[in-house]
Amino acid sequence: MEAAPQAADSAVSFGNEGQAAEDGTVTDEQSQTGDQGPEGPARKQPKKQRSFWKELPILIGIALVLALLIKTFLVQAFSIPSDSMQNTLQEGDRVLVDKLTPWFGSEPERGEVVVFHDPDNWLAGQPAADPNALQTFLSWIGLMPSAEEKDLIKRVIGVGGDTVECEGTGPLRVNGKALNETSYVYPGNTPCTVDDQGGQFKVKVPEGYIWVMGDHRQNSRDSRYNQGDVNKGMVPVDKVVGRAIVKAWPINRWGTLPVPDTFDQPGLNDQSAVSLTNAPNALALAGVVPLALWRRRRPGE
Repeated sequence: MEAAPQAADSAVSFGNEGQAAEDGTVTDEQSQTGDQGPEGPARKQPKKQRSFWKELPILIGIALVLALLIKTFLVQAFSIPSDSMQNTLQEGDRVLVDKLTPWFGSEPERGEVVVFHDPDNWLAGQPAADPNALQTFLSWIGLMPSAEEKDLIKRVIGVGGDTVECEGTGPLRVNGKALNETSYVYPGNTPCTVDDQGGQFKVKVPEGYIWVMGDHRQNSRDSRYNQGDVNKGMVPVDKVVGRAIVKAWPINRWGTLPVPDTFDQPGLNDQSAVSLTNAPNALALAGVVPLALWRRRRPGE
């Protein structure tokens, strides 16, 4: 006889969650809470995720755009076509070239290994590359070394204002200072080559140009042997693609390409120092005024 009150209590509890009026209308409480079942309020179905195969073309497109931007503004891969830079670089090596710093006004410095566009038919007579369509596409986006561009890779020996000279078998001198090149010149080679085709020279590098030489001195057609061209063997700075910073392939030859210590020796910049000392006072003032203004604008001063 006590079961009836318990059933009534349960009915009241369930009715409070949503109860219909006798005439079939929904009570105010039920209209506010919405449809509810024994397991609680109904939930919205989650949206269907986009198919991987539909997203794949978008991902590929983004990757190609990023690769193209990296190749254009940051880093590009190049393949070494000859032995002119042995033993620093071997034929077939892949190097990564920094193309970013030139955008900020950086110019080549002594001792750096740089890639540059052919200044004036230095590569005349060299066999032309014949890449297939896939190689051309991958080169275009920077995922493979460029096969069609006529580019060279050499070491910067002199920059604008420098005097570079070779006499006998060496040593090579920059602004009167002898370079110790044993760390990078090909073993068995002499720093200077005794011949009448350009191996013996004394040149003054104009501003805006560089003088370059291969590390394999007896197997490199570099600035020495192009002194008859329109630039007298010099390479215009605006022809420089960038500095080679890393040997990336093959993996067993991976390594950086630092500037040799001999280019940091004291007195190597004496020629530049003389030029600055003899500069007109107006030029010196032009350099001091921006510095003074910059210091005044520094926070906290």
